[in-house]
Amino acid sequence: MTLQVREHVSLKAYNSFAVEARARRFAEAHDDGEVRQALAYVAERGLPLLLLGGGSNLLLTADVEALVLRMASRGIRVLDDDGERVLIEAEAGEPWHPFVQWTLQQGYVGLENLSLIPGTVGAAPMQNIGAYGVELKDVFAGLTALDRETGELHEFGPADCAFAYRDSRFKREARRWVILRVRFALSRSAALHLDYGPVRQRLVEQGIEAPTAMDVSRAICAIRSEKLPDPKVLGNAGSFFKNPLVTAELAQRLRAEHAGLVAYPQADGLVKLAAGWLIERAGWKGFREGDAGVHRLQALVLVNYGQATGLQLLALARRIQADIAERFAVTLEIEPNVL
Repeated sequence: MTLQVREHVSLKAYNSFAVEARARRFAEAHDDGEVRQALAYVAERGLPLLLLGGGSNLLLTADVEALVLRMASRGIRVLDDDGERVLIEAEAGEPWHPFVQWTLQQGYVGLENLSLIPGTVGAAPMQNIGAYGVELKDVFAGLTALDRETGELHEFGPADCAFAYRDSRFKREARRWVILRVRFALSRSAALHLDYGPVRQRLVEQGIEAPTAMDVSRAICAIRSEKLPDPKVLGNAGSFFKNPLVTAELAQRLRAEHAGLVAYPQADGLVKLAAGWLIERAGWKGFREGDAGVHRLQALVLVNYGQATGLQLLALARRIQADIAERFAVTLEIEPNVL
């Protein structure tokens, strides 16, 4: 067996919150064979299996009594190129942002708005990651996943994945599927998405009148760096709460009661509210209790100032949820996976 299994491993370096927790068993899978070896290992010993990508969408609240398997496979391939449309496949363990930068360096358009999102390629479809008007589903072409129940490989197209806002079939069936490879449909000349958030304004400020995909990526990296703390410096998992969807009636009432409410009407008649605006309006921005806090520049981000435990961060999140529900009659949903 090539899979190297270690015992009682600290996971502090493997989660972007930098929360201390220990894995009963820990291993890294560099190819499909080692994934299968891990499945056989837990089956023989009656252990649960926890899959880990970049650990950037995870809050650990206790030690993990399982085999924690970090997906570490690497590789990027061009599967098809007709001169305009390009089909790219990346292994699950590829770090997301470097992968995005690689596609831009090749002249491919499509992933620029998803620049500087932490995590790995394999985790991206689970969460249907999104930013600045683009979601993964908009450039998704397919993926290969291993069925943990049968050991068979399955190919999934866009229609098979049940993508929704920060959700997918693979998030809802996380105990069944191991995503091995993901495919993306990119282009050499697709239209850029510039109208969400301050992207166009940043480009205008830079004097860029005819932006390229790389220009958009640089602008978004600059914006994100100004608004969001670097997990390598200050432990966090990015946006901690989803932007809530509410009825048009509730949004109208809140708009009448709270000047400046940030709200985006949706095609289905619902209205998406900015969770960060609600949290900031309620006075939580910059709040700190011990080493658990809310970032001083972005109310949507919970941070670990050093020694906060997962339980302390979760308790703070619950307090914020309760306060927002009482003030605005809005339910905030936690975005990271809580273990």
